[in-house]
Amino acid sequence: MVGPIVEGGLDPATDPAWAESGAKSPAEYARWAGHLCGMTCLRMALGAGAPPLFALRDGALGYGAYTEDPDDGTIRGLVYAPFADYVRESHGLDATVHRHLAPEEIPDLLDEGRSVMASVHYAIRHPDRPAPGRGGHLVLLTSRTADGTGVHFHNPSGITASTRAAELPLAEFARFFAGRGVSLSARSDAPAP
Repeated sequence: MVGPIVEGGLDPATDPAWAESGAKSPAEYARWAGHLCGMTCLRMALGAGAPPLFALRDGALGYGAYTEDPDDGTIRGLVYAPFADYVRESHGLDATVHRHLAPEEIPDLLDEGRSVMASVHYAIRHPDRPAPGRGGHLVLLTSRTADGTGVHFHNPSGITASTRAAELPLAEFARFFAGRGVSLSARSDAPAP
C-alpha cells in the first residue's frame, strides 16, 4: 500500500493491514503513518521478534524522541538524541548520533558492522530523477555493495521491491543525503531486550 499512499494520495486509514502495526485505530495509524520511517528502520535493525511499530513509537514518545506542536498537534520529526537514549536503554543497541556525517564516512561505519539510519529526501525511491532536496526521511543502510563503491539500504517508503531493498553508488546516494543520522550496532555488554 506504500505506493498508493505516498504517491497516489490514498488515505492510510484504508490500509487493511493497519492493525498489524499495533495502532489503536485506523485514524491513529493514518495520523502517524507518514512519521514512522525511523521506527520502521529501528524495527528492521532489531530483526525477528521486534516489537510492533506503534509499540516502538510509544517507547520513543516516552523518551521525547517525537514532539507535537502544542498549538496544532503537528507531529515533528524524530529527535535523534532522545531516540538514541531510547534505543540504548530499551533495546540494548549501541546508538551514536551523527550530526555531521560525510557520505565518505558511511562505508567505514558499515565495515565496523554498524547499520546507519540516514536522513535522506524521500524521493530517493526515484534515484533516476533529480534530487529535489535532502533530508526529511530515514532509510537504513546495511552494507556496501559487492564492488565497494555503493551502499545497500532498506527504504520504508519504497514503492517496488527494488526501491524497498535498494542499492546506489555512494555518489548517487549523496545527492539525497542530508549529512546526518544515527548508527546502530549490537552491544556485547547489553542484556537481551
